[in-house]
Amino acid sequence: VLDHVDAVGVHGFPLDWNLWQIQEWPQKIGEISTVTDLPVWVSEVGVSSFGAEEVQLWGLRRSAELLLGNASRVQWYSLYDLPREWGATTRHREAEGSSYYRHFYMGLLREDGTPKPALEEFLRYLPGMGLVQWFHFEDPRLDDAVAWMKRLGVTNLRTGLSWADSFRPNALDWYDRQMEALADFDVTITFCFTPEHRGVMPHHTSPPLVPEEFAEFCATMTRRYAPAMAASPVRAVRASAA
Repeated sequence: VLDHVDAVGVHGFPLDWNLWQIQEWPQKIGEISTVTDLPVWVSEVGVSSFGAEEVQLWGLRRSAELLLGNASRVQWYSLYDLPREWGATTRHREAEGSSYYRHFYMGLLREDGTPKPALEEFLRYLPGMGLVQWFHFEDPRLDDAVAWMKRLGVTNLRTGLSWADSFRPNALDWYDRQMEALADFDVTITFCFTPEHRGVMPHHTSPPLVPEEFAEFCATMTRRYAPAMAASPVRAVRASAA
C-alpha cells in the first residue's frame, strides 16, 4: 500500500479517546517513521471542551508544542462544535457514554458560532496548523465556515465527500457548491461513509458490497475536482489512514 500513497495520515485524541497520553505524540510519529520514509501527516487531532473549555485550550497548546515540526502536516479538529440535534456519526452512539457526547464539543467555535478561548490560541500556530471540518449534506454552516477560515488565515483544510450522499437528489449540486466554496484552500479530501444499501452490512462503516463501486466514486470525484491530479502519471491521491 505504501508504494501507492504520498503520505501516511494518523489521527490522535489522547485527552478524549486514545489509551495513551498526550506526551507520547513524538513517540507515535517516530514509530511510523521507522517503517516508511513517507511524510507523516497528523490529519486529525483535537481536544474536546466537554469537561471544561480550559482543558481544550491547554490541549491545543500542548499538541502544537509536540506536533509542529515533528509532522509534515497538522490539522486540528475542528472549527465548529457539532450541533447536538444532528447526532454524531459513531458506531454505537449514546451507548458509548461520555465518549459519545465529547463529539459535540470539539470545535474552536461553539454551536452558536461564538469563539471559545482556544480560538485565540489557535491563531498562534497559523499557517503551520490547518483545520478539519466536516460538512453535512447541504450544510448551512458552509459559507460562515469559509468566512471564518479566511479571516483566521487558515490555508489548509481536510474535509470529506460522502459516498452515501451521492445517492441523494441533487448530490452533485451540493458537491460542486462545497468544493467551489473551498477552492481557495489547500484541501485534503476524505472519501467516506458507505451507503447502507451498498455495504456488506447496512452501516456507514461497512466495507462496500462491491469494492469497485466505491473505487469509481473516488475516481469520479477526483476527476471532477482535481483533474490535473487524476491525469498525472505519478502518484496523485493522498491517502489517510486513521
